[in-house]
Amino acid sequence: MTDNMAPQALALEDGSVIAYHKIEGNSPGVIFLGGFMSDMTGTKATALEAHCRAHGRAFIRFDYQGHGQSSGRFRDGTIGRWRDDAIAVLDRLAEGPQVLVGSSMGGWIALLAALARPERVVGVVGIAAAPDFTRDLMWERYSEEQRSILQSEGFIEEPSEYSDEPYVITYRLIEEARDHILLDRPVAIHVPVRLLHGMQDADVPWQTALRLADRLESEDVTVTLVKNGDHRLSEPADIDRICAAVDDLCAF
Repeated sequence: MTDNMAPQALALEDGSVIAYHKIEGNSPGVIFLGGFMSDMTGTKATALEAHCRAHGRAFIRFDYQGHGQSSGRFRDGTIGRWRDDAIAVLDRLAEGPQVLVGSSMGGWIALLAALARPERVVGVVGIAAAPDFTRDLMWERYSEEQRSILQSEGFIEEPSEYSDEPYVITYRLIEEARDHILLDRPVAIHVPVRLLHGMQDADVPWQTALRLADRLESEDVTVTLVKNGDHRLSEPADIDRICAAVDDLCAF
């Protein structure tokens, strides 16, 4: 398996390094974009890689700065920086048209990358996609005390269900993300989009998928709601749905 091998490294001009795994194959290729404080070794990323490998399709998974095996500190990251990481992968590692598959925050990043490189992206799959989460699910839900601490100390720590380490939420993350808000206006993406969301998602409300579908300018948008699905959508049936959505978009 690829995960038993050391990842490859993409060196950026500022001296930072993006760790990635890549397999060669048919076009369009597929790029997996992980979630907030997640990494490229997760169930969905590796299962999708195995699926693409079995079908002879090109595939890339990678870690954003401050995530997994890439350089940098998580707390120094911003939505814009992680978007730039995704664009660097698209520009320097991928060849030809690509389908972007984004999980949670990765769905937001995938949309931003698709907006930045419309000539390269031929489809987007969002798995519990979380555009604007820094505002809608963080800042707007924080107490006055939390907001005050963020502004005075620059960060707060929140427990994570998915890690022993707490989330470090910085005021810079919240503020910088305001430049990348999507759901307040039409989203000028015109390629096919498939959105999958669990109705038992305790982190990102499933209604977010409907809001996003309404904002997308594409006329080919499908929303799949999984009644018993949680935020991860990593059960075998969920993986099958994700792979089917990717195959659907790769067939265009």
